[in-house]
Formats: sequence, C-alpha cells, structure tokens
Amino acid sequence: MTQIILPEWPYAFGGPGGSGNIKTQADDFIVEEILSFTPEGAGEHVFLHIEKAGENTEYVARLLARHVGVRQRDVSYAGMKDRHGRTSQWFSVWLPGKADPDWSPVESESLKILQSIRHARKLKRGVLAGNRFKLLIRNWQGDRDVAEQQLQAIKTLGFPNFYGEQRFGHQGQNVNRALAMFAGGKIKREQRSIYLSAARSFLFNLILAERVKNQTWNQALPGDVFKLNQTNSHFRAESIDQTLLERLHSGDIQPTGALFGKGEGGVSGEVLALELRVMAEQQALVDGLLAADLEADRRALLVKPEHLQWQFNSDQTLSLTFTLPAGSYATALLREIQITASL
Repeated sequence: MTQIILPEWPYAFGGPGGSGNIKTQADDFIVEEILSFTPEGAGEHVFLHIEKAGENTEYVARLLARHVGVRQRDVSYAGMKDRHGRTSQWFSVWLPGKADPDWSPVESESLKILQSIRHARKLKRGVLAGNRFKLLIRNWQGDRDVAEQQLQAIKTLGFPNFYGEQRFGHQGQNVNRALAMFAGGKIKREQRSIYLSAARSFLFNLILAERVKNQTWNQALPGDVFKLNQTNSHFRAESIDQTLLERLHSGDIQPTGALFGKGEGGVSGEVLALELRVMAEQQALVDGLLAADLEADRRALLVKPEHLQWQFNSDQTLSLTFTLPAGSYATALLREIQITASL
C-alpha cells in the first residue's frame, strides 16, 4: 500500500519571512473557547469550564468520568485542545437526577475548574462560536518589515483555511492509518472518526492548495459554492456579479472546498473540474470515504481573524492576539509569517 507523505502546503503571502519558537512555556500559547450559547442554569448535564495546562482533552474527559463514576461517552466536549499550552474549554457531564458532585478532587496545578453550571442538553462537537488566542513567539528572527506586511495582509484579506498538522497525527500518519482501515485493517472504535476526519481533511487541503497555487483561494469563480459567514448555509453562484464580489470582500461570504462524502458537492464548471482532478489522484481515500457513508459537506477556503493585533516586544519576541471561528487553526495563520518550532 502506498504511503502518503504530507506535502508542504503552499503559502499565500510569499512564504515565511522569519522563524521562532512557540509553546516554550504554557503561557506562551493561551486559548479560550467561546461557546455559541449560554448554559441555562438547570438540566441533566453539568457544564464545566476548565482551564488546563499540559493535559489533553481526552485525558480530562476520562478523569471527569472516573471521578463521578459515569461512562466516558456521558462526558462531552465541543472541541479538542492541544496539551501544549494553557487552554480553557467546556465539558459536559450527564448526571440525571444527581446532585452536583464535589469537583475539587480533580483539580491540580495543571487543571482548574473555573465554573460549574447546569444545562438541559449535552455539549456537542463544534458548537463553538470560536476561540481566542494569545500567543508569544520567542527567539524570533527574520525580516520585521516583511512580517508586518504579511500580518497586515492577513488582517485585511484573511489566510488559507488549511487544517493544521495536528489534524493528521505525527508525520501525517492518521491519513495512512485511514488507508489501512479502508483496506480492512482492525482499529479501535474510537479511532475510526479520527482517521475518517484525517482523510477528509487531507483531501480538502489538497483542493485548497490548488486554489492557493492559482491565487483563487480568496477569489470568486463561476460555479463556486459560497458559505455565509458564521452559518452553515451555502449557495452556488453560476456567474459572478458586483454584488457578490462586494459580499466576498466584506467577509459576508467565503468560497468553499469539498469535505468529501456521498452526495453532490454543489460546485460546477472549472471549480468542479479542479475538485474532481484532486479526487482522481487519491482514489483509495475517495473510495474509503464513500464506503464509510459520510455525507458531503463544504468548508470555507479562507478565514479572516477577528481583532488581530501584534507587537514586537523586543528584537526577538513577537506577541499576537486574535480570534478564529471554530474549526480554524492558529498554526495555519502562523505558518504564513514564520517557520515555527515547539520546545
């Protein structure tokens, strides 16, 4: 079986003008989840707002389940968070007919419970408005003027909405594990969704890479399917008029790429031809995803960060703050301006 090696995805703004270290310390990489709703204060599910450092999301979910003696599937979270950094995120624990437990025994130097509140429904994946980031890059070296120009371009135009490397596992091995799974390999039940997501994300990144190469990742093409900002609504445009261009430039809509699955993707013309060409080169992944019975979906090709600010605190330290919608990666922004390394 052919092994897939993750390519170096193309850059939208000329390539990194500098280099630096991220996640040298936990407080160098701070992430705060923003829920898309406010917990009601009553119901069968206990919502916990937890700050953690050096712990991954699944570990915390297992810890909570063990503490109150419930199945792990009764503990939910909206999104995965990197263990390397200081992150605050929400969990829900299904405790019907039970009083609120004493959560203090699960707290430690690396885990603190910021809030506990009841809600009627479990916390589902993806129900976030976004994530706030506060990053500190140490040992920054490079052309400061180039970095400033690139950051200003990102603030104005957005950046390609690539899935980050963490989506694909170490050296992209989750994609190869998906191929092995499609070929009949045995896997654990909880790994199936991880490998399916990696396969779909890889195909999306390949499509986006082609749009970056031909400089249409932030452009409107006839036959594109557009996503309305901050919604899951889509529409296709067979032709491009001034009104649509104004909506694109204002950030009201974004062009999309395929999240492959069964059903029509909705695109037509040269956009359809591009996506079919990418799929044809990855037939094993396409066939496996079809057999998995996933529904086709669309993902925005670009993301525009909100409240992006930056400051060179010294010749070798750069701080960044910004907010991204759920599902977008801070590392996809960082890679446009610098070669980064985690310590």
